[in-house]
Amino acid sequence: MIVRIAGEGQFKLPDGDADRLNDLDNRAVAAVEQGDETGFRELWSQMLNMVASDGNELDDDELVESDVILPPRDVTFEEARGEFTGDGLIPD
Repeated sequence: MIVRIAGEGQFKLPDGDADRLNDLDNRAVAAVEQGDETGFRELWSQMLNMVASDGNELDDDELVESDVILPPRDVTFEEARGEFTGDGLIPD
């Protein structure tokens, strides 16, 4: 799975991380829908940390289509309300 963090770059995640990332995404959607900014921030941090720690960053000159595009690290809660809806960033 190729994940892009907007403004940072692309990361190749091990196949086993897709379900884990999807679970975090679904939980982040639920937190946003409940208006739980603190819960969202914690889940968002976990998502970003997992991508950065488990993934291998691709070189800037390597052009690969992203499977998932995550908003930038500094996404506001209001912006998250527009991004983390329905199936979330990673459709089931």
